[in-house]
Amino acid sequence: MPEHRPIERIAADLRRVRRVRASFEPGASAIKKIGARQAYDALLVQACTALGVEHRLHLLPEGMDREIERLRVEECLKHQGLSL
Repeated sequence: MPEHRPIERIAADLRRVRRVRASFEPGASAIKKIGARQAYDALLVQACTALGVEHRLHLLPEGMDREIERLRVEECLKHQGLSL
């Protein structure tokens, strides 16, 4: 039995949560934004685990460094063939 969910499911969830994050209206609750960001990061970690991509998402506090790491991880996953 695989140790993780199928990568296709992870990718679909990443695309869904990414759309949610992009569609927040100005003034949307900070709690919703934080929850969506945490869900997205958790899915990125799952994808990294499934594809053997190293990341530092859990090590970096919220802020610019973590956002840069998020972008780097997205690019690495895309390079592995994952459609985000």
